[in-house]
Amino acid sequence: MPLRLIFMGTPEFSVPTLRALAAAGHEIAAVYTQPPRPAGRRGLELTKSPVHQAAEELGAPVRTPQSLKGAEEQEAFRALEADAAVVVAYGLLLPRAILEGTRLGAYNGHASLLPRWRGAAPIQRAIMAGDRETGMMVMKMDEGLDTGPVAMTERVAIGRDLTAGELHDIMKEAGARLMVEAISALERGELTLTPQPAEGATYAKKISKEETRVDWSRNAQEVHNHIRGLSPVPGAWCEMPASGKPERVKLLRSTVAEGNGAPGEIIDDRLGIACGEGAVRLLELQRAGGRPMAADDFLRGAKLGKGMGLT
Repeated sequence: MPLRLIFMGTPEFSVPTLRALAAAGHEIAAVYTQPPRPAGRRGLELTKSPVHQAAEELGAPVRTPQSLKGAEEQEAFRALEADAAVVVAYGLLLPRAILEGTRLGAYNGHASLLPRWRGAAPIQRAIMAGDRETGMMVMKMDEGLDTGPVAMTERVAIGRDLTAGELHDIMKEAGARLMVEAISALERGELTLTPQPAEGATYAKKISKEETRVDWSRNAQEVHNHIRGLSPVPGAWCEMPASGKPERVKLLRSTVAEGNGAPGEIIDDRLGIACGEGAVRLLELQRAGGRPMAADDFLRGAKLGKGMGLT
């Protein structure tokens, strides 16, 4: 018998799971998502989250509380009389009253191989650290930060040039499949939970603006991982004299290359850049206010040459 679910999520990453649960025949009692935010060039228009928009298309009731800490919100949650809550990148802290506010508990779709990369930015951090594998996990939530027992896992290989954006798209589909499978097992009373190991925990803190600038003194693999781990957003960047004076440019795609030189030095006419050890080749870049461009197209309008330096 299909379950009565509360879905809690906000970004585009969460949408496939919401749609898949509805398509599987489960009743979506309500969708909780972040309130509409200012958007547009002037920030004057309030824009609904991707989950909010998807919920409206599905005809599901939408709730957008600023917080779930108040007794009134918690009682409204319990009053839905749901069998379970499904949480995917919601963005609000869930108090114990919410975690225990359904018959069977709250289940989270998390984009890492827990206990590695608990926290806010597991996809970016896995790539930036040079991990060769990650995965989606479904866990039953407790009051800790991604510390609950794990129900199901789908492992995902991280290719050597894969960007965070590409991995994001792979993971959101894997997460949808896995959650449908987990909720189906929960419905049958066959969902098995395994405590996370005590060792091996790492934390995927939110990406800060201060760490997005490329440090050319690092070795080539680390620089490459940094660039692809932050692509397309927020985007790694450096300053380069593309217009004859220093200009901030986002670096969206790269690969490890042959060559050496002073860190940040352009070592050939195809945007090979020396690092502290080895070199990377820049493949896709974006000037401020412009669109992403392949390196060949970028070079046609840039005053860059061998021996010049990036900082």
